Amino acid sequence: MSHPDPPAPAGRTGRVRLPRPMTSGEDSRVTTFELFFDLVYVFAFTQVSRLMAETHSAAGIAQALVILALLWWTWVGYAWLANRLPADQPFLRTGMTVAMIGVFICALTIPEAFDDFDGGLYGPMVFAVAYGVVRLVHLILFFVTATDDPELRRQLTVWSVSSVLPACAALIVGAAIGGEVQVWIWALAIVFEGLGTRALSPGGGGWRIHSVAHWSERHGLIVILALGESIVAIGVGVAREPISVPILLGTATSIVISVLLWWSYFRRLARVGEHTLARLSGGPLVKLARDAYSYVHFLIVAGIVLAALGIEDAMAHITDPEPLGWFGAAALGSGIALFAAGTIWFAVLVGERRPYFRGLEAIVATVSIPLLAVLPPAAALTAAVVLMGLVAGAEGWVHLRADRREAQSSTAA
Repeated sequence: MSHPDPPAPAGRTGRVRLPRPMTSGEDSRVTTFELFFDLVYVFAFTQVSRLMAETHSAAGIAQALVILALLWWTWVGYAWLANRLPADQPFLRTGMTVAMIGVFICALTIPEAFDDFDGGLYGPMVFAVAYGVVRLVHLILFFVTATDDPELRRQLTVWSVSSVLPACAALIVGAAIGGEVQVWIWALAIVFEGLGTRALSPGGGGWRIHSVAHWSERHGLIVILALGESIVAIGVGVAREPISVPILLGTATSIVISVLLWWSYFRRLARVGEHTLARLSGGPLVKLARDAYSYVHFLIVAGIVLAALGIEDAMAHITDPEPLGWFGAAALGSGIALFAAGTIWFAVLVGERRPYFRGLEAIVATVSIPLLAVLPPAAALTAAVVLMGLVAGAEGWVHLRADRREAQSSTAA
């Protein structure tokens, strides 16, 4: 990757010059301000889980996933921006602080994003306007910092006019209409922007990836934050219950599920993804960064959030001998399946070998939902651990054998 020219000295106008795009080196890692920025998404993930749990229905889960997808688009946008310029320099830090306020307001209104509470402001409209502010700030920051890249500015212009602004307008229209129509309009806005963004840059367009290390680490950290939600879910389910042996055992089992989710992503896949990105440049690099990370990682995060909901529901009834029920079983099973499907897609895109164990995990997790529904909560959590543990063990064994064969071949050569 070529290094940028050194910044020119400030002229007599006294205008503040922005830093040049990042390159590999000490500034190519995630800044502490980006980590601080992500804290608002921790609260947002918690609110999404709360919406699912309180509605306790398929419709509520669908609404929550729509909200999660909208929030995901905001996070992705700022990830692309911070990959261009260090987020801890004054200009970006100021703008991203405004965005943090907007995201937090969105998170606050998640419980009434589709069903306004009595009194106060109209929740759906507050969410839509705050969301629009977050996206508008992102566009302003990106345009200002792209003054030295005419191709990127053209890409931003086309993208904002044809995708971002229409989607934001649709959210406001949907909030004004309300009811079931609102959900469909917001869902279509997500699909419209997602398809439009990809269609407008089939070969990578004018987008840039300035630091592979930063890009990979950035997405790994958002996965960690989602896993943190699965840990929080354990405590939420039993926070007001007297401690008991079933709670202790359920806690241990639930933490093992979270660890296995972590292992499934970080033990090998995250490293393979970064190494694959590092071998690319130009359009192919941008396409892989967009498809494998901006798009596919949403499935991974959504799977973790759904699994966390299942864990919370199971832990809330961990001392009951009664069956877990369809809601908790569907959340747990579909969450594991969606996470596995996301990692399969990611593995295929980055060239990882033999993701078929993940396919088996996704299938078994899905078809076992009726079984999980009739099992007591503790047994359902144990079944999930057994399934994920077997897949992790088999996959680890296969990769270990393959690595040993490659090492022997290299030695012989």
